[in-house]
Amino acid sequence: MWTRQHKQRNTGRLIIPTLCVVFLAYFGFHAYHGEFGIYSKYRMEARAAELQASLDSVRARRMELERRVQLMHEGTLEKDMLDEQARRALNLSQADEITIMLPASAK
Repeated sequence: MWTRQHKQRNTGRLIIPTLCVVFLAYFGFHAYHGEFGIYSKYRMEARAAELQASLDSVRARRMELERRVQLMHEGTLEKDMLDEQARRALNLSQADEITIMLPASAK
């Protein structure tokens, strides 16, 4: 009767651990760099902070514009003052008015 003696090879023992390492490496890479990974979370948080700062500046500008418009409603601003501010902003005057030029440091 013939018997075969097989020498045990190490390759058979390394197949399962190698597949596990490859499996974990693949999913680990995508857990960090994937679309919904850790790195993407930090980028989205930074973008959210940037957009929040932009929103705050837009809200502040809107509040300032609403305050300035509120000053122009009937009864809250005299027409002479409105006329004076418009002439100053447009740099206009009528022929019968006297214009006094002030140096820039006096303003």
